[in-house]
Amino acid sequence: MNLIIQKFGGTSVATPNSRLQVIDKITSAIKNGEMPIVVVSAIGRFGAPYATDTLLHFVQDEAGEIPDREYDMLLSCGELISAVTIATLLNNCGIPAKAFTGGQSGIITDENHKEAELLYTEPEQLLECISNNIVPVVAGFQGMTINGQITTIGRGGSDTTASMLGASVKANRIEIYTDVDGIMTADPRVCNKAHIISEISYREIFQMADSGAKVIHPRAVEYAMRANIPLVIKNTFTDAIGTTILQSVAQPKKGAVTTHLTGIAHRSGRIQYTITDPILAKVDLLALVASHHISIDLINIFPHYKVFTIDNYNKKKMEKLLEEGNYEYRKIENCAKITAISEQMTGIPGVMSRIIKSMTQNGIEVFQTADSLTTIACLIPEDKISLATCALHEEFSL
Repeated sequence: MNLIIQKFGGTSVATPNSRLQVIDKITSAIKNGEMPIVVVSAIGRFGAPYATDTLLHFVQDEAGEIPDREYDMLLSCGELISAVTIATLLNNCGIPAKAFTGGQSGIITDENHKEAELLYTEPEQLLECISNNIVPVVAGFQGMTINGQITTIGRGGSDTTASMLGASVKANRIEIYTDVDGIMTADPRVCNKAHIISEISYREIFQMADSGAKVIHPRAVEYAMRANIPLVIKNTFTDAIGTTILQSVAQPKKGAVTTHLTGIAHRSGRIQYTITDPILAKVDLLALVASHHISIDLINIFPHYKVFTIDNYNKKKMEKLLEEGNYEYRKIENCAKITAISEQMTGIPGVMSRIIKSMTQNGIEVFQTADSLTTIACLIPEDKISLATCALHEEFSL
């Protein structure tokens, strides 16, 4: 049996018309000889009556701060409503279906409410449904502790549920349905030449997400990668082929003179600090920063000073630490990190040169750079994001 996972996001289940599109995608898979396990998000976004944020605001406005255990109980409601709705629609269309909570589907987590971690999966109830040609419809974003308490899995939400289940049942493919045609070479809001990527590797998608692209959460990719299951990002509302995420994609022939970039991502709201160590420093600065839960990036360490960036929202916390420790520092605010991503740049000379040349020719100052096997990142003025993205898109002929 060709077993697949089909996950549908909040916009896909938000309206009667969109839910019919969901039913059509499920029906088409069955007609093609595939058996889907369906995973659903909560209906719509804030303002929609059953959206997670709407439910959360209602209780907080009525009763105040919600205890963690009850918080997870509330947050699980939106997905349960979606699961029951889609299962009922399928049954009404003559397709036997059954709704499941995350716990009933076999997702067993630790007791860390709001950010629960997977312990193991027991998908027997789902597999029993499938053996009887019944489509399981699973509420995403949630699990259950060994003691039967409802938990939510936080980061990655329903995408992560889909990947967890895909790995546990050894699915042939995991399809993530959303309201876009796939993953793009750049953010189309800043580069009008951006287009859909047909195939991308797990490692590259990790880098895209980590560098600020709104694609799929790395946690969801991690489960699929461990199980070596292809992930496909598709549009509920079109017949676009979408983007397939694989272990590896076709590489150019040896001797090719051009370097292909897979994509360009950016992260705005950055501040660069250049910090001089006190002569009699008693505390390691990086350890101090970490102990206050401030994440740093683009780190360069020199004998007597350090250069790194942080998110703008940590500015007050960072500068309080620096002033209490008598550190001298300079800062550049309103920065952005733009990252070129490709597995094909490894060992290819001249890529950094082309990136810097592209920036310089367009009058874009580069404050700092960093590179890895699959990325080259530049810190630039935030108001140059669009210009820089389009310049790199053109330079590397994306």
